[in-house]
Amino acid sequence: MGQSHDDTEREKKIVEAMKNHRVDGILVSIAKNTNDVDHFDILKKYNIPVVFFDRVPDRKEAHTVTCKVEAGMQEAVEFLVKAGHTRIAFINGPKALLATKERITGFERALRLHKVQFSPELVAHSDLLPETTHRAMQRLLTLKPGPTAVIAFNDYVALDAMQYARKMNIRINKDISFVSFANLPACHYMENPPLASVEQFPYRQGQRATEMLLDILNSPKNGKQNNKYNKIILEPRLFVHK
Repeated sequence: MGQSHDDTEREKKIVEAMKNHRVDGILVSIAKNTNDVDHFDILKKYNIPVVFFDRVPDRKEAHTVTCKVEAGMQEAVEFLVKAGHTRIAFINGPKALLATKERITGFERALRLHKVQFSPELVAHSDLLPETTHRAMQRLLTLKPGPTAVIAFNDYVALDAMQYARKMNIRINKDISFVSFANLPACHYMENPPLASVEQFPYRQGQRATEMLLDILNSPKNGKQNNKYNKIILEPRLFVHK
């Protein structure tokens, strides 16, 4: 097992170490700033299959297990529009990730579906660090008119955004409502969690990815790479926090 701590160079070293230890296969969720996956392509030469899950590369030639991000975003937007919100801000993730592109596509599409105008100024980015989330929230709060709701791409980002909002004497889910992704168990114990969170089923993603890798290894070709790439996409679900 290896942990990149969202460092691409560390990720490369871990992959090299696993290759040298002659692993049979690798499961991986890529680091937030990984722009290319050449270091994984090298493994084909050694017949070491790779299955990506959750954070996956933007390429057809890869075995992947993901959650339908766009569908989750549409649920989040619909939830807020039904509550009367039209100034909906979105704090998106690192630009290198495929899911970041899918989320903004889903965000724009969902707004159009509900006849709400898309405003680029209402979109900000965070790289998962509290300080970048605070800066994103700071900029959104300077807008006139400001947002009445914020969708965050991750529960931790939502919590950091809410923390900054409190410092600005903004009442959470009263002055500004929050919706997020991930549905962390800790949210159920909070006094003021996000109003709702999109569950992306990480346990199920890990399980399906492992099953996929084992199927590849147990195939008649004994795990040798071929031109067929498996794609599994799970359906998300919006959970409203009572």
